[in-house]
Amino acid sequence: MTAFLTSLTFVVLAEMGDKTQLLAMAFATRYRWQTVMWGVFVATVFNHLFAVVVGTYLTRFVPMETVQIVAAASFILFGLWTIRGDELNGEDKASKRSPFWTVAIAFFIAEMGDKTQLATVALAAQFNAIVPVWLGTTTGMLVADGIGIIVGIVLGKKIPERVVKWFAAVIFILFGLIGLYTAVPKEMLTTPVIAGTLLAVAASMYLVARFSGAPADAQEALPEEAE
Repeated sequence: MTAFLTSLTFVVLAEMGDKTQLLAMAFATRYRWQTVMWGVFVATVFNHLFAVVVGTYLTRFVPMETVQIVAAASFILFGLWTIRGDELNGEDKASKRSPFWTVAIAFFIAEMGDKTQLATVALAAQFNAIVPVWLGTTTGMLVADGIGIIVGIVLGKKIPERVVKWFAAVIFILFGLIGLYTAVPKEMLTTPVIAGTLLAVAASMYLVARFSGAPADAQEALPEEAE
């Protein structure tokens, strides 16, 4: 149950503001919400099954302590990735396929190498369990993209994402730091190392936010307020 709930929570957080959630919003403005949800479900089932199998069998060749450190560090990277944000790169354009297959194929391709798929690999490696992590990440994708579908239907394309993205990013980075603290050998946990790590993470968060287009967004909002 722990693996399921953790996987569900982490994927919901990772999916907030992610490319595939943006896809869900975009498709919800063109297709029936049931079609979009079924497409998301089928794509996620197969994509995350592949991810959890890779993550589970990885532990047979790499020591568990190493996997846990890498997994914890990857959660910090996921948090920074969430701050940076995602953009659609044409995956939502019209297709000659049926709506269902358009959604399913677009989601499957968009998830390849995406942070939610990488999070699934890391979680499967950490818990060494296929079914609970697979079910948890799949459910998490449906929950998060269900929110995207609702937003796409009710609020339209233009919505504020900053608060949601920062909340998800901070949670990811916090869990990553906790994971590193528990996985790294105790003799390495000196005050300078801990302080240096926290400063490095804080500096990374600032730099990613600074150069990810957030200032430009703020500048674009000024003329609108002036009007």
